[in-house]
Amino acid sequence: MPKRSLGTRSNACTISKVQDRLTIQPAGRPVRGRIRPPGSKSITNRALVCAALAQGTSTLGGALDSEDTRVMIESLGRLGIAVESRDEGRTLIVHGCGGQIPVASAHLFVGNSGTTIRFLTAMCALGHGMYRLDGVPRMRERPIGDLLDALRQLGVDVRCEGREGFPPVAVIANGLHTGDLEATVRGEISSQFLSGLLMAIAAAGEYVRITVAGELVSKPYAAMTLKVIESFGGVIEQDGWQEFLSRDCDPGYRGCNYAIEPDASAASYFWAAAAITGGEVTVEGLSKDSLQGDVAFASCLAQMGCRVTCAADSITVGGRAERGIDVDMNAISDTVQTLSAVALFADGPTTIRGVGHIRHKETDRIGDLARELRKFGAQVDESADGLRITPTRSVSEGLSGAAAASHTAIDIETYHDHRMAMSLALPGLVRPGVTILNPACTAKTYPKFFEDLAALTQ
Repeated sequence: MPKRSLGTRSNACTISKVQDRLTIQPAGRPVRGRIRPPGSKSITNRALVCAALAQGTSTLGGALDSEDTRVMIESLGRLGIAVESRDEGRTLIVHGCGGQIPVASAHLFVGNSGTTIRFLTAMCALGHGMYRLDGVPRMRERPIGDLLDALRQLGVDVRCEGREGFPPVAVIANGLHTGDLEATVRGEISSQFLSGLLMAIAAAGEYVRITVAGELVSKPYAAMTLKVIESFGGVIEQDGWQEFLSRDCDPGYRGCNYAIEPDASAASYFWAAAAITGGEVTVEGLSKDSLQGDVAFASCLAQMGCRVTCAADSITVGGRAERGIDVDMNAISDTVQTLSAVALFADGPTTIRGVGHIRHKETDRIGDLARELRKFGAQVDESADGLRITPTRSVSEGLSGAAAASHTAIDIETYHDHRMAMSLALPGLVRPGVTILNPACTAKTYPKFFEDLAALTQ
């Protein structure tokens, strides 16, 4: 099946943008095509940290160029670590610092990038000096207290400059102290706290034991962290998901050439487009053995009635998502909004469980998502750890719904959340009148999302 071009056709899904509004026109047919999304944001930012702490130079291929990766690169620059960008940001040359942060003072602005503030707060503990990290107003509402508690147990002087447990954060660092170090970190809010700690201690050259208290959320992201650490020569010993150990040895990372996979969370939107319209979409560059747990989103669509075909370097989803499901999405919580969009067109309710922690993301991804889904006429019931979506008949009829043309317009609030914008654009492929407010928020992780969606639906 050939790749789609950016040309125009009379029956294509067209996207019109007027100032801060973007209206999706229905595709008028099942969506079919092939696409390779940009590089994984999660892998890019992890690879940047490991490469920055490495001895020697690293080349990162297939990197993502987005707001989240740019604030990471800019912050590394302020820490004295040079990162060269080539091929429109797809290739990054990182000149590692050998585990020794070059500057003694830096103010780091991280926007609303959770990976950046959490990874760099832990990384700054390796330095010698004072480092301040802050972001946009929403970042000051995103918890970081569990990470700070763990760093304090490791002897790091780290302080909240405003409300306790939230940014802005000041790290007064003197390296990780010699001797055996142990810390406990809570796991139920974000796996990024653990990931930040693991990347830092792998470069410390000290014996450090990290214990996870409670159930760790989003385990595939912690597994991804361990794989990236290993690729750069770092060593972390693991005992299940409760204990992690760095040995007293030469500091760990070595520069290397590292290839970054396409973003599996981004892939979910294109698989969902096939599931909503009854089409077929192949995402290139991913397989069932991907580092990213979010490829399991395709399995959710299979439970809903879609056909899923996995090849060595691609995953294809075909057919309509016919039925609602009951699913625990704790391990793939970044795709909750995508599955919710698909659920609007399924026969019967869909229940999503195990994702209470997503209320602390870029926005409240349970409460705010429920509010927007109700605009499509769905009944949405919130619970402590998820939501239940019961679509109306007129919405679930999809392409065959004769009443679709009479639907009133729907304005989707995005709450500055890139995933809200991308996921809730998808119902507009079959339901007229869907307008995304502040579509530019997708620049956080996928600046050209709407262009790629238009190309795929031509």
